[in-house]
Amino acid sequence: MKPYLLSLGAGLVIGIVYSLMGVRSPAPPVIALIGLAGILAGEQIIPLAKRLAAPATAASTQAEP
Repeated sequence: MKPYLLSLGAGLVIGIVYSLMGVRSPAPPVIALIGLAGILAGEQIIPLAKRLAAPATAASTQAEP
C-alpha cells in the first residue's frame, strides 16, 4: 500500500507545481484513462477466475469438531 500512497503523493505535488507554474498537465485525455482502467481490470480477471475455479483445499474441507 505504501507505494500507492507515495505515487499519489508524488502526483499531487507535481500537480500543485504545474498549477503554480501555469503549465497544463501532460496527462492523457479521460478516454485513455478509462482504457487503462479496463486494462488493469482485465489483468485481474484470469487470476480471479483461477482462484474461483480451484478445488477446495484440504484445510477448508475438513469437518469441524
